[in-house]
Amino acid sequence: MLRLLAKSVRQYKKETLLSSLFVAMEVVMEVLIPFFMARLIDRGISAGDMNYILRLGSMLLLFALTSLTFGALSGYFASTASNGFAANLRRDIFAAIQSFAFPNIDRFSSASLVTRLTTDINNLTMAYQAIIRQAVRSVSMAAFSLAMALRTNARVALVFAGVAPLLGFGLIFIAIKAHPFFRRALKTYDKLNNVVQENLQGVRVVKAYAREAEEEQKFGHISAEVYRRFSAGQKRVAFNMPLIQLSTYACILLISWLGAGRIAAGGMSTGELMSMFAYTMQILMNLMMLSIVFVQIIIARSSAQRAAEVLREQPSLRSPAHPLTQVRDGSVEFREVDFSYVNDESKLCLAGANLAIAAGETIGILGGTGSSKTSLVQLIPRLYDVTRGAVLVGGADVRNYDIEALRGAVAMVLQKNVLFSGTIAENLRWGNPEATDAQLREACRLAQADEFIMGFPEGYNTHIEEGGTNVSGGQRQRLCIARALLKRPKILILDDSTSAVDTKTDALIRQAFREVIPGTTKLIIAQRVTSVMDADRIVVMDGGRIHAVGTHEQLLQSNGIYREIYQTQVQGGGDFDE
Repeated sequence: MLRLLAKSVRQYKKETLLSSLFVAMEVVMEVLIPFFMARLIDRGISAGDMNYILRLGSMLLLFALTSLTFGALSGYFASTASNGFAANLRRDIFAAIQSFAFPNIDRFSSASLVTRLTTDINNLTMAYQAIIRQAVRSVSMAAFSLAMALRTNARVALVFAGVAPLLGFGLIFIAIKAHPFFRRALKTYDKLNNVVQENLQGVRVVKAYAREAEEEQKFGHISAEVYRRFSAGQKRVAFNMPLIQLSTYACILLISWLGAGRIAAGGMSTGELMSMFAYTMQILMNLMMLSIVFVQIIIARSSAQRAAEVLREQPSLRSPAHPLTQVRDGSVEFREVDFSYVNDESKLCLAGANLAIAAGETIGILGGTGSSKTSLVQLIPRLYDVTRGAVLVGGADVRNYDIEALRGAVAMVLQKNVLFSGTIAENLRWGNPEATDAQLREACRLAQADEFIMGFPEGYNTHIEEGGTNVSGGQRQRLCIARALLKRPKILILDDSTSAVDTKTDALIRQAFREVIPGTTKLIIAQRVTSVMDADRIVVMDGGRIHAVGTHEQLLQSNGIYREIYQTQVQGGGDFDE
């Protein structure tokens, strides 16, 4: 895990090393101060030698200024290295997420991935800076101070040999007990983010149903759970301070007792005893600081595991070793296709699908809710892999294509139309980053979007809010269709993407498809019969199977499901949207 995360240090290795080097040099300066302070007391102040006092005083001042300089440099490089590490790690995790297929994202959940990119990386940033600076400082200070204490008076310094192991074992025991609580607390953060995300995305529904109080209660419950779990961990970590203080006072008492005896016997001077007290405080205070770093590491350990899980995750869909990079045409064929979202043949949502579609053909897909219409078309651009059988595009199995090349030939307008914050023109250029203004307008004319866009004061430079909340559902659908058309795809899939427009506009869009992109294969999933009546063929789905395929006239004569839908919507007046 550590080796995996360490790869994100990259270009900041030099700053990491310099931070640790400068903090070690700062420690050397600080450790020398008590040593020369003892000499100042014994040889200068006690002897009344003013020249010696001035000379050693100047040296101590120089040590203090040098230590301050080294400390400032260490802080600068530690900040640069830790924030650079965080930026790289955030970029690496985001890049890994971009490579994930839908099954990978489903395994983590979007709320959990947001937590890992924010809270977890913040924890790792603080821990990384604490390790390369504060931990190095604390360990170096304790080691150098102990060495100087042994040099000053080895017998008295043996006090540390008895106290340090007890302190070390105590800190390790606390860490082991606290870690599970922090790990569970971070998982609860995922739930908290999910509640916030759902509330913000569905704020109009919350307002419409006056569910603010219930949402507040839900948020309060999860927030309280986060509080309880972090509190439980912190309560165990809180034993660090009493343990450090107990060790500090024990050492001071023992050194005072042993030191007094040594001074009385002539084996130790007053200045040496004062320096021993200084080294005691340096050793134990830095062990206390090390315990604080230890707490950060305990919390960061859970975050590190969660970040490493994302980096280790292998995309469930990959391009083959020697992929096809050109899609010959827009023909599509399903051969005995079974599909399960959990890759379990006992839990199929699509079974025994056989269908051949010629390039340039317009295919309507009709069926009730849950009949697997969307599941069928999602296999064409390989958003998921088949469980059994094969899907062919341009005469080749989709698994043999380079994924980017395959999806570049397929444009898909999903059920949930997504627009991103930015201008209308910027959103449209997702379909073709090099599209000219004239091409944007042409695509929007085909999608029946140009008229309402030009009705905005800023036209194509109108800003779209996050999620497209400042345009209507029908306008969003038409913008998404225009974006798909800009790809000039070989296959165009419309997944119930004209449901929010009136039948007249729907008819105009389909007419534009016939006249302007006749060579593009068009698959139109719809709930309305009128949206697919003029298709070359219509596929009727039921219960995860292809129930019937034929023209409008053929299905009216031969298929009961289609005939019932037609009679309900058209003859019965169910399709009255004008």
